Amino acid sequence: MNGKIPPQLLGFDFDGVVADTAEAFLRLACEEYGHCSFSVEDITCFEVENCLDMDRKTVEEIFSRILVDSVAAGLRPMPGAVEVMTELSRTASVTIVTARPLAHPVLEWLHAVFPASVADGVKLVAMGDHDGKAAHIRREGLLYFIDDRPRTCMQLAAAGITPLVFSQPWNRHRHDFQTVSCWHDIRNLCL
Repeated sequence: MNGKIPPQLLGFDFDGVVADTAEAFLRLACEEYGHCSFSVEDITCFEVENCLDMDRKTVEEIFSRILVDSVAAGLRPMPGAVEVMTELSRTASVTIVTARPLAHPVLEWLHAVFPASVADGVKLVAMGDHDGKAAHIRREGLLYFIDDRPRTCMQLAAAGITPLVFSQPWNRHRHDFQTVSCWHDIRNLCL
């Protein structure tokens, strides 16, 4: 990729990119279910129940809490996300396309975590499915998208959208796309 990515052409996934969903999941698993031996490095696959010794019902209960009320679940932003998204919002609207089915918990969380000027300007698409993001991303006029799910990135590339993978333990060695390891990397790509 030559040159800088124009911020108005870049979109973001929410969980695992803007929000530190893995930290919230692990904290709730420990505090409320007694599963305290796991770290984020143990989450080596996107379907958590396939890589952690935890039953599917418990995994679904924890993720449901995070999805339905992100603020009450104590969901935190990824390090640097608030600062960099604030900087990006000075030049363009920030667009988030999430697989989450409900927009309200994300909007509520954005208003709790980000300055009002940033949260009010975010364009949010809650599509309710992990597949099919390309159509929504195209509709928003984006040419680049940062996601943590390799399968989504493969679908985006097939649709002519340039994916950037936000490096996480569950996507390492599962793709050949350009990666960003932190929000500082994102800043360097755009500003």
